[in-house]
Amino acid sequence: MKSEDLRKVVFRKYEDGDGVCKIFRDLNGSLGLNTIKRWCKMVRYTGSIQLSTSPDAPRLARTSKTIEKVKHKLDRKKMVTTRRLAKKYGISKSSAHRILTEDLELYAHKMTIKPKVTEVQKNKRKKFVNWIGNNFRKEDTMRILFSDEKMFDLDDIYNSRNQRIWAASRDEADEQGGTKMRQKFLQKFMVWPGVCSKGVTPLVILDQRKVDHVEYIEKVLPIALKYGNDTFGEHWTLQQDGTKPHVHHLTQKWCRDQFPLFIDKNH
Repeated sequence: MKSEDLRKVVFRKYEDGDGVCKIFRDLNGSLGLNTIKRWCKMVRYTGSIQLSTSPDAPRLARTSKTIEKVKHKLDRKKMVTTRRLAKKYGISKSSAHRILTEDLELYAHKMTIKPKVTEVQKNKRKKFVNWIGNNFRKEDTMRILFSDEKMFDLDDIYNSRNQRIWAASRDEADEQGGTKMRQKFLQKFMVWPGVCSKGVTPLVILDQRKVDHVEYIEKVLPIALKYGNDTFGEHWTLQQDGTKPHVHHLTQKWCRDQFPLFIDKNH
């Protein structure tokens, strides 16, 4: 309850004839007994409760001037930290945080990573979506096998931001596994999966850094063909991305001859 509301309650109860002790008990500790006595004395002599100063402490850090400076700083530079704001304007880190969250009602959002797509790629994707909508029925889109590949390395996963070793010294931390060894030339391998509405194909693992069209035709496409025929029967479609082994003319010819339907490189 705010101070103004408390003054109204004390004023009304005192006018109704309640004593100081009864008002204190009814407020259940919201106000001190001496404060209630002083306010009742004001009502008795002046007919109102007038406080000369605000009961709250004056703001020293979160002033309107400082808040305005922080707002202008954010308008000029979006990426700021509470530590830098505190150092620049001579306030504490917690005060800078309260200015951002309470006074300006802002929230800290993490940076998101998105693919850098050019206008040419955007137009090509829109064209592909329109082509699918004009040439495929809804039930046909559920019978498309999408394929992709991803390169991995054999090095362990390491997160420098939150992986910590609690130890008394650096030497003790190293003994407990606090050192991460990295190879200069990591051994890499490629994993190929196919995904459709019914599930995922068996994974094809290739230990070469780069896969050419010959190996792609010999080791990957037969897996996709067998899975598609076993899952959908004779009516289904294979869709690939635009990497070099996929768009090679021999790969395109093999797919055109073997698959029931095939989305070629022109689409």
